[in-house]
Amino acid sequence: MDMNYRPLGNTGMEVSLIGLGTVKLGRNSAVKYPRAFSLPTDDEARELLRTARDLGINLLDTAPAYGTSEARLGNLLRGERDQWLLCSKVGEIFEGGKSRYDFSETHTRQSVEASLTRLRTDWLDVLLIHSDGRDEEILNTFGTLEVLKAIRTEGKVRAVGISVKSAAGLQAAIAGGADVVMATLNRAYLSEQQAIAEAGASGVGVLVKKAMGSGHQGPQDLAFVASQPGVSSMVIGTINPEHLRMNCLTIAAV
Repeated sequence: MDMNYRPLGNTGMEVSLIGLGTVKLGRNSAVKYPRAFSLPTDDEARELLRTARDLGINLLDTAPAYGTSEARLGNLLRGERDQWLLCSKVGEIFEGGKSRYDFSETHTRQSVEASLTRLRTDWLDVLLIHSDGRDEEILNTFGTLEVLKAIRTEGKVRAVGISVKSAAGLQAAIAGGADVVMATLNRAYLSEQQAIAEAGASGVGVLVKKAMGSGHQGPQDLAFVASQPGVSSMVIGTINPEHLRMNCLTIAAV
């Protein structure tokens, strides 16, 4: 099948309409999916990534808070780094079965270096702040986005932004000069829909999370999300190659 690619805002990157979320490669506790699951073996993970590549997917989304996801990708992608756009995050730390957050410059810089080491790469294509819900405070008071911009200038990151939890946060990210945002959009949650359109119109790349409501909605919703103004790509978290193939078939005509 032919994958649809879209500009990731004004970053100069072209991103597949479906990206692969990899939380399920490294973490299966304190997650919001409807069914429990076991972490895949290395062979199963390789098959998943092979399927994604064959389907034309070029975006992999990960984070330090996704357990062993980054380290596993670092091993699995050896020799293939140039074939992928890698998106990771800063701010959230998952330890002892729960999350804590640190948006300071010191922790942000340490987190980026640790991610680069785990992923076995010299650069990240996209780096996002992993918001805890205080979107506007993080952007307007903590100064974390400015730290990410400095890291971008240093050449370790190509594009920076924030994974938000509110429409107001999304609008603050646009005003603050984010290159890319991650926002929530599905048929049951439309609160960020208008801000997503505004982001796209402003040249900001938009990665949509929870397009199927964390697995509580069906793949037919993907065509709806893909058709909304501003959407660059939908990050879908799955460890089932057939589910991934079915998702791509669903949006093939979009």
